[in-house]
Amino acid sequence: MQLRKENILVVDDDVNILELLQRHLQSWNYHVFKAISVKEAVAILRDSNIDLIITDLKMPEVDGFELIKFVSEHYPKLPKLVVTGYPSVQGSLDAIKSGVVDYLIKPFTKDELKLAIDKSIFIPKGKEQKSDAFSGSKSKSYGDIIGDSEKINDVIQIIERVKDNKATIFIKGESGTGKELVARAIHYEGKFSRAPFIAVNCGGIPENLLEAELFGYLKGAFTGAETNREGFFQAANGGTIFLDEIGNASLAVQSRLLRVLQEKEVVKVGSTKAEKIDVRIVAATNSDLRDMIKKQTFREDLFYRLTVVEINIAPLRERKDDIHLLVDKFLFKYGVEYKDRFVKMTPEALTVLERYDWPGNIRELENIVQRAVIMCDKLIDVEHLPEHLKYSLNFSSDALVPLKVMEKQYIEKVLLATGNNKTKAAEILQIDRKTIRQKLSE
Repeated sequence: MQLRKENILVVDDDVNILELLQRHLQSWNYHVFKAISVKEAVAILRDSNIDLIITDLKMPEVDGFELIKFVSEHYPKLPKLVVTGYPSVQGSLDAIKSGVVDYLIKPFTKDELKLAIDKSIFIPKGKEQKSDAFSGSKSKSYGDIIGDSEKINDVIQIIERVKDNKATIFIKGESGTGKELVARAIHYEGKFSRAPFIAVNCGGIPENLLEAELFGYLKGAFTGAETNREGFFQAANGGTIFLDEIGNASLAVQSRLLRVLQEKEVVKVGSTKAEKIDVRIVAATNSDLRDMIKKQTFREDLFYRLTVVEINIAPLRERKDDIHLLVDKFLFKYGVEYKDRFVKMTPEALTVLERYDWPGNIRELENIVQRAVIMCDKLIDVEHLPEHLKYSLNFSSDALVPLKVMEKQYIEKVLLATGNNKTKAAEILQIDRKTIRQKLSE
């Protein structure tokens, strides 16, 4: 007897094929999601728990290969089955290289479809796509974490060690570095992935309400408490609770958190009865908790309870090798959302992004790419980037060179930033175009 209906997403621009596949799949007790475009498919993937994706390759605007690429990067454990009416040897090879489990040619029989689906859904555990991610080779994506820099791989190696136990984990990193993505990877890549994951922004809840929201309350415990209510900890029971910006928690909330960590139990506001819970706590902050301990605004005993395992996420300026991978992710995401196609970026524009120091980290990069996708037609160039990025020129203090060489390097950087517009470069440098040519030729 089938205990759970697998969710299958079918993607094809042919409505008749969608209806045919839906009838077959429902007759086998599968739950079916349908999409007539890659844009619709991406939206369904983000909002639903899909067990298998069946996609055509030839579709208008964004084709099936781009969808396969997106799924491989963002949902590496999701099996993929290709159904196409335009077979080719190269197409088959490309699909298989992209991690496709099977490849069906239209027209196909019902039995052939059933065999391909069984093969795709029930992949032997040893052959899951993520199994080789940490055999010493670098992976470009892990859950929703994108990157293959050494610092990102260090973070992922720690996640691999902690994902299957419930040790308390502390994530440290600047704002916008992806602390919640790391917390979600810890939860969803491990054996507790089907249990609840509850994210709480401690800085986004008023201080007088945070205690009640975290631990729950009884009717009449305070003004406005009209019913009994479970808290975030009760909702996360059996799974993971992510406490973002833990440095914003009051000393009263910190004291209660310490009790949760020590006794594995919570007490609702207005109650004296303790409730046992089984929750993994992942906390994060961009504050310096050691400095807060010195100022007596954060409990030292709680700090040591929270930092059983500590993960430090490097800022984007320290892992610029990941910028092109992140840009690819955001180009696809916003290209599909705003343009119904895959938008590309010129090497010159990418160079500008790689030169910038990103004080806002990945969040700032995503906003810049999102804006550029909106402002361009099909190709993002330097002209579509904000002015402060174009003219942000950085020199290493370690590189000591003659003044003439430094001057030439600076002129070349300004020219690059202005898209080789010598008139604009001359305005910035406050020299004429003739002088630019002369200094470059020296």
